[in-house]
Amino acid sequence: MANRRGVRPHFSMLLAFARVVDGATLFAILWLVLSFYDVSWTSAYDWMVVTSLLAYTFFAECNEVYYDWRSASMRKDVMRIVGVWFFVLVVLVLVGYFTKVSEHYSRRVVGTWVLLTPLVTVLLHGFYRSLLGYVRRSGCNSRRVAIVGANRLGWSVARAIAESPWLGFRVLGVYDEENEDGQETDGAEAVLRGLDSLYQEARSGGIDVVFIAWPMHEELRMRALIRRLADTTASVYLVPNLFVFDLVQSDWQVIQGIPVASIYETPFRSVEGLAKRVADIAFSCLAIAVSALPMLMIAVVIRCSSPGPVIFKQRRYGVHGELIEVWKFRTMTVCEDGDNVPQARRNDPRITLFGAFLRRTSLDELPQFFNVLHGTMSVVGPRPHAVSHNEYYRRRIHGYMLRHKVKPGITGLAQVKGFRGETDTLDKMEGRIRQDLQYIANWSLLLDIKIVLLTIVKGFVGKQAY
Repeated sequence: MANRRGVRPHFSMLLAFARVVDGATLFAILWLVLSFYDVSWTSAYDWMVVTSLLAYTFFAECNEVYYDWRSASMRKDVMRIVGVWFFVLVVLVLVGYFTKVSEHYSRRVVGTWVLLTPLVTVLLHGFYRSLLGYVRRSGCNSRRVAIVGANRLGWSVARAIAESPWLGFRVLGVYDEENEDGQETDGAEAVLRGLDSLYQEARSGGIDVVFIAWPMHEELRMRALIRRLADTTASVYLVPNLFVFDLVQSDWQVIQGIPVASIYETPFRSVEGLAKRVADIAFSCLAIAVSALPMLMIAVVIRCSSPGPVIFKQRRYGVHGELIEVWKFRTMTVCEDGDNVPQARRNDPRITLFGAFLRRTSLDELPQFFNVLHGTMSVVGPRPHAVSHNEYYRRRIHGYMLRHKVKPGITGLAQVKGFRGETDTLDKMEGRIRQDLQYIANWSLLLDIKIVLLTIVKGFVGKQAY
């Protein structure tokens, strides 16, 4: 009788151990630093440790520090740990500011602890990898792997294993009837072998693990293969070929034991959405406070330099494709918001002299911080387009409307990557949409901070802004 329990989530005692060690490291370094500077441990440090542990645990899970560290690169692991520690420091600063307890701490102790903790954590993670790699290269806990499927996914799995020696996998070959046309095998360190060889080696105990990477329409072949492998002792894994889809925020969930994978999804479903909203409100309040006087001066110049309203309001699509009204300082002699809105172009006669300066420096976007406070926009996200442009491009660019899975932003990944200004060709708009979808697929608070910093450094002034 078939097992109907469903699919259980994977649990690794090694990752659980890594979580415990990271938490103990945070505590141990503080104790050692206090001892080194001959400073007494007081109740204030109790609260600092507890707050830091809670914050680190929360942000480490949010930033997937332990999710796939064995298969991710060391560079990615370092970036995740540094990003998590940055948010821990933000929490500590906020707690210290609101509780007024900063005078109870030694600055030398806290400064040394802040620098040493992420450094030691990174070194420990590097040590885990080196130790596992050494142990497995020595032949301990090493598993012989066969990959079934000479297609894009199969060769990708082979290359990924070759680039991750700490996994302890040794690929014997990629097994199939023939190699798919055009599939690159470079870097895979595996050779194409026939299915008869797979059966013989598996039955003789020469294969420990089989990864099946055939496409989903090969169900009958997969059933026959799995049935024959039941006569062996090899462990068998299915590798879902989700790469046939354009994935946007893809992840796994289990509903009553039934695994489901998302193809198109928003990254802001629960706590993530709340964190994004809190960050938007905090940054917008700060931006409005800093730019209040400049905005007043800009409004006066616009009013005196050309006839028309100070604020230009235009209908655009927001999250879920709902109509919103976006605010900007008026930079043209016209206020177009109809079925045909020509894009601004270089030397556009509709742009006023002062309006050209505002557009070149992106100061015309400042009123959109009020849109963010209202909740119709975000500080970071895909730039909203005029309704007429949306209707034009959604029929010509595959996946165009997926950018509306999130709120539109004042700045975005596309803008800091150089995809701003006039999109006079379809290729330019496709490039912008690719960056927008890349942002949605890889969103994190750390990515938002990076985009804001890049916008401040290079995004406000550019040759493409006109």
